[in-house]
Amino acid sequence: MQDLYDVLIIGAGPAGLSFARSLADLPLSVAIIERSSQATLADPPEDGREIALTHHSVEHMKAMGSWQQLPDGGISPIEAARVFDGGSSYSLDFDNDAEALDTLGYLVPNHLIRKACYEALACHKHIDILTETVVEQVTTDEHGGTVTLNTGAQLRGKLIVAADTRFSEMRRKMGLSATMRDFSRSAIVCRMAHTQPHQQTAFECFHYGRTTAILPMNGDNSSVVVTVNSREAQRYAEMSDAEFNHTIEQQLDGLLGEMKLTGKRHVYPLVAVHANQFVGRRFALIGDAAVGMHPVTAHGFNLGLRGQATLAGHIANAIAEGEDIASEQVLKAYESEHMAATRVIYHGTNLVVGLFTNETLAARLARKSTLRLANNLPPVKHFITAALTERDANSANPIMGLKNQLPPLPDIAPVRKAHEQLTQLLPEKLHPLNVLGLR
Repeated sequence: MQDLYDVLIIGAGPAGLSFARSLADLPLSVAIIERSSQATLADPPEDGREIALTHHSVEHMKAMGSWQQLPDGGISPIEAARVFDGGSSYSLDFDNDAEALDTLGYLVPNHLIRKACYEALACHKHIDILTETVVEQVTTDEHGGTVTLNTGAQLRGKLIVAADTRFSEMRRKMGLSATMRDFSRSAIVCRMAHTQPHQQTAFECFHYGRTTAILPMNGDNSSVVVTVNSREAQRYAEMSDAEFNHTIEQQLDGLLGEMKLTGKRHVYPLVAVHANQFVGRRFALIGDAAVGMHPVTAHGFNLGLRGQATLAGHIANAIAEGEDIASEQVLKAYESEHMAATRVIYHGTNLVVGLFTNETLAARLARKSTLRLANNLPPVKHFITAALTERDANSANPIMGLKNQLPPLPDIAPVRKAHEQLTQLLPEKLHPLNVLGLR
């Protein structure tokens, strides 16, 4: 016999848990299927990753009750950001005062977000969470979908939603293709204490051959992310603590004084993924299964949170109008909206990563020009800040946001000229049309 549900969610990461919580107040029966144990969901292990939450994401989490579950000491405000290129002291600067914001965003450890999402959902007893369970097969038909579990049991639902990582097995089983970009780089992530204050400022240092990012935590502590070619990652992971401390001090040129490891080093290969379709017949992708971002813009979980809210909103509208929650019309509406919110950000991020990790002379000149262009054109800088902080509705669509932030057409001649000069400097493979797959 099959257990019947309205919605089956595969994967209990932050996106899957948030989606279940978004549905919890609707007249739906929902089950989450997760391979981890209940103990792991209730108290996830620290994994070294810190998530930069936008204002939009904070509002979503507050509405779901997960923000209220975070400990005060686990939330660190980001009040400014500085981007450096190479050994130059020139930086592209962003700060909350210039943008009339309390903060640019908030830094929260990933494991605390996972814990908070679980706690916000756990009180809803009508949401079933099947732990230590693996989906072996998934199929759908015109009436619903069926998943076969490793226990041999089968579950049936009107809608099946996959939230099972950027390397989604469910996405593959349902025949939805995805575009992947392996950067051949790895991120070494750790926490460090330092003798000089960071002033709640995030630093992104694009050196030649590596990138060092500093994310401000509470007190004189920071999350450090070193991105290097994958062949070098193991060397960073195996350095003695003293050697690693000295290496980071040198890479920052003493910016934060003496550095000291305060936790484990974690290594993560960098692979970005964007599904070419977000939906199939009575099937949808959310979270990293839909879009797995390079961490340079810190938009991964923010997009995942936005996507689940978008799908939940269309489902709620369908219920209000007496429609099928998994109809093609409902799912295509979600796909269209989330594609518009993710595609430009995804390809734009990859363009930035490509430009700032390319070591040719043309690329070096282009990135220096890019920093100065963004610093000296307030509308462009204002747009970048709005997109990264998601402080208003326009940030869901970067194209509309840029349109509203730029001055009238007669006044943007300098932008056009700078763009033409920058394009001429870029090598052919980094031309924006090539990166976006339009040429």
